[in-house]
Amino acid sequence: MPSFLEAPVAGAYHLITSLVTAIEPLTGTYAAVLAIVLCTLAVRLVLLPLSIRAHHGLRARAALMPELKAITERHRDNPERLQREVAKLQAESGTTLFAGFLPTLAQLPFFWLMYTLFSRAVVAGESNQLISGSLLGAPLGQHWPILTGTPAFLALAVLLAVVAWFSARLQLRQLDETAPALTRQLAQLLPFGTLATAAFVPLAAGLYLLTTTTWTLVERSILQR
Repeated sequence: MPSFLEAPVAGAYHLITSLVTAIEPLTGTYAAVLAIVLCTLAVRLVLLPLSIRAHHGLRARAALMPELKAITERHRDNPERLQREVAKLQAESGTTLFAGFLPTLAQLPFFWLMYTLFSRAVVAGESNQLISGSLLGAPLGQHWPILTGTPAFLALAVLLAVVAWFSARLQLRQLDETAPALTRQLAQLLPFGTLATAAFVPLAAGLYLLTTTTWTLVERSILQR
């Protein structure tokens, strides 16, 4: 790992281990698990203004779809003119076609930190104390043991699937009636990508995914009202 990336990893490690030490008298062996959940919630709380802004951007983009389709039809044979007209429309409306991706992109560094912290035996020049934590008997640094019935991973898979199912239903409701069939299929399938991701990352990173996707589902449900 490049040396300039060691500083944020070491800082995050000391922050989480300090939190684990503080709550361990109350939570016992689940201190590291609760610390992951609390840190994830803290990250999402910090990103809440960005999520609200992205939500408003998505609504503005939805309102622009009729105009965007008209421009596309009008200039489909002139890509350069089409690009200029789309850029002009976005500038006039104050939104972009990528408005909804900002919260996801902002979370990537935190997911990377969580993956790194629970996949290395040595962090910040010392033995990694975090990977000694466990959930239902499974070490937090353990990857998914394929073809086994480990309770922690089975529970994580079920909960991720439930959240993904509700997320898919919510996304379908948000789509315009004229949305193409492919768009609807993607809206149904993409939320289940968390299951595939959880199969290749440590249990701790899977907990981060479960916590952050649950937050996203609740957040979108509230903002849609």
